[in-house]
Amino acid sequence: MAAGGARTRLSCRPAEGMALVADPQQLPAVVVALPAEIDMANADQVGQQLGSAFTPGVKTVIADMTATRFCDSSGINMLVRVHQQAAANRTELRLAVASPAVLRTLTLLGLDDLLAIYPSLSQALAAGSAPKPETRHD
Repeated sequence: MAAGGARTRLSCRPAEGMALVADPQQLPAVVVALPAEIDMANADQVGQQLGSAFTPGVKTVIADMTATRFCDSSGINMLVRVHQQAAANRTELRLAVASPAVLRTLTLLGLDDLLAIYPSLSQALAAGSAPKPETRHD
């Protein structure tokens, strides 16, 4: 309790399209839902949306790509830039990727070694501080 009996609240407020979630090991985490297609027409906007999640107090940002079925080179470059921004902010970036085509692209480019990729949002949320999993979709 703070002075005067008032409760202390977290000051981080997610932007539109984001949700603050309770993760007991990495409070707080922000989930950003990404669109079905990420290409040169929207990659900058998506990157700005992800980047706006790196606010004081946020330890983990999860890019929810479970609805993403297509990601071109503009989207891939944006993910690398956002990863660099996360590292500079000492924030963990996790990707939840359900599409085999998107996962295959990330894997072929070797980004599965750079980025923490999970097959579902629930697994990305549950990961805590554990090492990143294998990025297989069996």
